[in-house]
Amino acid sequence: MPIYEYECTACGIHEEVIQKFSDKSLTKCSKCSGKLQKLISQSSFHLKGSGWYVTDYSGNAKKPETASDDGAKTQKIEKTENSSTSSSD
Repeated sequence: MPIYEYECTACGIHEEVIQKFSDKSLTKCSKCSGKLQKLISQSSFHLKGSGWYVTDYSGNAKKPETASDDGAKTQKIEKTENSSTSSSD
């Protein structure tokens, strides 16, 4: 069951209540009978591991390198090294 947070608009008291999804929202403050306002809070729940959007589909994940990619990178490095040594002569 989720924890809902409420704040009284009259006295400013902050309440946390465990409720079912099907339960109605609270409307009266238990201390002063003022009007309660439901708050939206940040969850600390975080999905980790493979199989979630964050790790598999967000675009930030590194793609596995293939053998052809390694050869291309080696050639680029060699070309860079050759051009820098020839320009310093």
